[in-house]
Amino acid sequence: MNAMTEQAQEKPQLTEAEQKQKYNFNKLVKRLRHNVGDAINDFNMIEDGDRVMVCLSGGKDSYTMLDILLSLQKSAPIDFSIVAVNLDQKQPGFPEHILPTYLAEIGVEHRIIEEDTYSIVTRVIEEGKTTCGLCSRLRRGILYRVADELGATKIALGHHRDDILETLFLNMFYGGKLKGMPPKLVSDDGKHMVIRPLAYCREKDIEKYSAAREFPIIPCNLCGSQPNLQRQVIGDMLRDWDRRFPGRLETMFTAMCNIVPSHLADPKRYDFVNAKADGTPRADGDKAFDRETFTDPSRISILSSKPAASACGDAS
Repeated sequence: MNAMTEQAQEKPQLTEAEQKQKYNFNKLVKRLRHNVGDAINDFNMIEDGDRVMVCLSGGKDSYTMLDILLSLQKSAPIDFSIVAVNLDQKQPGFPEHILPTYLAEIGVEHRIIEEDTYSIVTRVIEEGKTTCGLCSRLRRGILYRVADELGATKIALGHHRDDILETLFLNMFYGGKLKGMPPKLVSDDGKHMVIRPLAYCREKDIEKYSAAREFPIIPCNLCGSQPNLQRQVIGDMLRDWDRRFPGRLETMFTAMCNIVPSHLADPKRYDFVNAKADGTPRADGDKAFDRETFTDPSRISILSSKPAASACGDAS
């Protein structure tokens, strides 16, 4: 008996449960890679020669984003570099050793920024009030500065599909705007391009992937700030819909990719004032006397329902 046969015999066989777990994990990996790849292609997020600054918080989303981007980098038809950046804001109890150790172990270029924004926020914000607004503004300014220092051409954030939908409903319910969180947009200072490679990814897929990969998660409640109750209410609503009406979130996200301005009511986005009936048929014309019919959302996916020319990913 040769050595290869002996090694094959010595290799332990997977149980049926282990085989199923491995199969499901491989499907999950393919789905996430597919979703991230589609988002990058649909919105031209990453181009040849880009230097992508991946903002790493220590949460499941940013770990997953970095992991998938590193995986895609190996097989991408373009050449781009990745630098991971973490901002240590000096919250009490922050385990500052975790991220440097992890990033060094996986061999990715990284930079840890130490800025005591925690002291600033706690000094300025009245006790008991949420600190998230000021904290995020300070963090944004620091990350923009670091992007300049590193020569980064893209700033990658870990917001996923559920974050985008939550933002849409937050603006509708509390802000009176039909506004979400775009997969790609120029920063408010006009100097940087912000991308969200996880835009087509479901949070529940990210949770499963993060657990399977055993990322060293850092808790997000170290600052002691009150939670964003409005976002929590919206998140609970969406999770309830997802449980009771499978496919509803997919359909809602598809809607964000298929906007019809003529069927809304914003005169700044559609010229209602000068609209004329000139006898020319039009696809976005009114069909007031037609009865609308809708497909059961549990029977469709984002990919199957998107027009060929549309930019929208498969979240199935």
